[in-house]
Amino acid sequence: MGRPEPGRTDGLEPDRLSESAARIDPLLDHIVYAAPDIDELVALFRHRTGVDPPLGGRHVGRATRNYLAGLGSGAYLELIGPDDPATRAGVTAFGIDSLAAPRIVGWVVRPADIEARVAAARAAGYDPGEIGPLSRSTPDGTLLKWRMTMDAPDNRDGLVPRLIDWQESPHPAAADLPELSLVALVGFHPEPDVVRTDLSALGVQLEVRQGQPGFELVVDTPKGRITLS
Repeated sequence: MGRPEPGRTDGLEPDRLSESAARIDPLLDHIVYAAPDIDELVALFRHRTGVDPPLGGRHVGRATRNYLAGLGSGAYLELIGPDDPATRAGVTAFGIDSLAAPRIVGWVVRPADIEARVAAARAAGYDPGEIGPLSRSTPDGTLLKWRMTMDAPDNRDGLVPRLIDWQESPHPAAADLPELSLVALVGFHPEPDVVRTDLSALGVQLEVRQGQPGFELVVDTPKGRITLS
């Protein structure tokens, strides 16, 4: 199966993945859906899915804000973009400053011991990057703090996930989020075997197929089944 047809720019495709592709890693924490204009992304998402994702908050010092939708099993979908879409230059998180359209740009897993998982991955030949602190303020003023791996030397266009540790902060999926039903997450890369080797070193699983780098995320929504790419 190939990637979405040329010319499609909204990142939303008719369903083309079967449920047999749904090998969802049990450590999945969240999937990242980014755009150069977060307000346009939220409006498009609401129109196409029938789900109105609430504001998650603003990321301290990173000039981004996000909106959230549950995916079930303690995971969620993060819609993220520049806090001020008119000044997105320099918003480097998840490559937002280089995006021309909405795109699934990566995924994040939550191991029981982030330090041990990083050490094991490096011993197996994959460097997930350094663990660093991040935070965001929720709409009610609560400051959430967590740690996440950042700046991996090569995460294969986002196909190899970041690792996260929520520390003492409440997990976003524990909030009263509107939910989609996660059917499948599939990655594409010109060298799928290379990606599979890195995923194995990190101890996670993702269906990876031959193609241009990217993802296809299949979800069931109040308006039917769709694919985000």
